[in-house]
Amino acid sequence: MGEGVVTSLFTNPDIDILLSKLLMNVQALLGKLLVGMYIHGSLAYGDFNPRTSDIDFLVITDGILPIGIFSTLKDMHTRLFASSLPWSRKLEGAYIPRDDLHHHDPAHAPVPWLGVNGHFALDRLGDDWVIQRWILREKGIIISGPSLKAMIDPVSAEDLREAVRGSLREWWTSPFPSPERFESSEYRVYAVLTMCRSLYVREHGCIASKPEAARWAMETLDAPWGELVTMAASWRPGMEFGKFIEMKDFIYYTLERFRS
Repeated sequence: MGEGVVTSLFTNPDIDILLSKLLMNVQALLGKLLVGMYIHGSLAYGDFNPRTSDIDFLVITDGILPIGIFSTLKDMHTRLFASSLPWSRKLEGAYIPRDDLHHHDPAHAPVPWLGVNGHFALDRLGDDWVIQRWILREKGIIISGPSLKAMIDPVSAEDLREAVRGSLREWWTSPFPSPERFESSEYRVYAVLTMCRSLYVREHGCIASKPEAARWAMETLDAPWGELVTMAASWRPGMEFGKFIEMKDFIYYTLERFRS
């Protein structure tokens, strides 16, 4: 890609414009410390939903960033979040040193992380980054920089299963962190589809898109899960998804499958 230019990578030109702006800012602030910028998550996997999905990015750096650059990055993301650019409030991503990308080390130093609501801080990457590394290596989209294949070690099927098991323990085991999330129909649907994806990894040892995992679950799982997944897969923003008890039971079912 040319400097600060993202040309027709995505079907939505507003996403190209936003990523061009982000790339231009990152290039200006990091200079020679920038190795590359990449897209992962639903955009890379082809199941991006413009109504509900985030835009997941990764910036690879040449070493740990100095505190002064962290501060300027924070200011930049604050301005970008507050801008009038469409999708600017959907950005979520991390700045990871190249040497820390090869394999996931739970004890690694915190990295700059842009989360929901524009929050930018130093944070540790959890077990789900084993999954994101697989998606980056196998499906990641290059915005700027070299291929990811040489920078990320292959992620084995068992590593993926163990990462999903760890994520289930951390986020989906009762008592649930931030249980108020489940008051939202959107989050209940997200929970059901996440369980489908988790079960798919257990069965196949690789990552499927949420729609693909949902189709597999509808064809494979016994009643009553097929009906629940069908409702979740057909949900649209503004629709009610009141299946709280059924969703919770599906989470417990998934946890039990990973214990066996």
